[in-house]
Amino acid sequence: MVRAAVLPAVGAPLRIAEIELPEPGPGQVRVRLAAAGVCHSDLSLSNGTLRQPVPAVLGHEGAGTVTAVGEGVSRVAPGDRVVLNWAPSCGACHFCGLGEPWLCAASGAAATTPYARLAHGGDELYPGLGTAVFAEETVVAADAALPLPEGVPLTEAALLGCAVLTGYGAVHHSARVRPDESVAVHGIGGVGLAALQAARIAGADTIVAVDVSPEKEPLARAAGATEFVLAGDTTAKRVRELTGGHGADVALECAGRADAIRAAWSCTRRGGRTTVVGVGGRDQQVTFTALELFHFGRTLSGCVYGNSDPAKDLPVIAEHVRAGLFDLSAMVTGRIGLEGIPEAFAAMLAGRGGRSLVVFPGAQ
Repeated sequence: MVRAAVLPAVGAPLRIAEIELPEPGPGQVRVRLAAAGVCHSDLSLSNGTLRQPVPAVLGHEGAGTVTAVGEGVSRVAPGDRVVLNWAPSCGACHFCGLGEPWLCAASGAAATTPYARLAHGGDELYPGLGTAVFAEETVVAADAALPLPEGVPLTEAALLGCAVLTGYGAVHHSARVRPDESVAVHGIGGVGLAALQAARIAGADTIVAVDVSPEKEPLARAAGATEFVLAGDTTAKRVRELTGGHGADVALECAGRADAIRAAWSCTRRGGRTTVVGVGGRDQQVTFTALELFHFGRTLSGCVYGNSDPAKDLPVIAEHVRAGLFDLSAMVTGRIGLEGIPEAFAAMLAGRGGRSLVVFPGAQ
């Protein structure tokens, strides 16, 4: 038996319960979690913004130690430290064939297949985004367990599973930030903080952080922001003032809200690049006039999981961590237990803090 935070129904409160995990089957591994980040996507799964079969164990940003492997598994072994990848690519679908593994058609299949059950023969449980890391242990496909490079603390490594890969990839793969460019990051949560650090690593000159909460300014500046702008009606004007009157070369929207997407677009210079990183709801509508689309010549693009290939990007990011260029611990503003997840959700909704990290007993 292991303890887990279970979502009994969409919109229902999480409850802490004991669950029964099976032994890993062929091609599967069992992982004892060291830590799990609380991501806005988990909140979106719990309230129905994103689809998730229920009852479920949420959580998709995690790291831990392999305790057992099933038949045919050779890439990891018991005792290995791993980061969980919630969107492993199949390597065979149309998108994988195009070299776009972040769009893999099969990456979401695990989330729709029961993987455990409540204790004492209770209901079957689905794994949130296929990984279910809001639990002391989980069972996942072997290709969802990526070996953790040496020199990265296991607890903070949980952030690599989503926030860091997404923010880093948005800067380096989607927006392709170049040295001396100006960058505006809208939404300073976990992904936004990772994007700020990635923009600094990319050699961006002016780095503007934009958020609705003035309390985010110290976090943003510690992550690499050279300027901080409070989100509001004059956001675009302020960003233009800070970027020579032209606007930012690149804007990254990390909040998943229509008003933030519109503000990011408006603060970008003519010919600039706006990348939407946040996950918004179907009711979030963004409008543009035909004339402005022509006149400004900007590029607006979506971004899934940072357009990353985790197997290739993790070693690169780990090197930045070892070199002291990327500070994982600076993203963490709360270390909690499973019982603290609802308050972490509330903090997100209120715009407070960076990343909350569930740290499990015995984690190192």
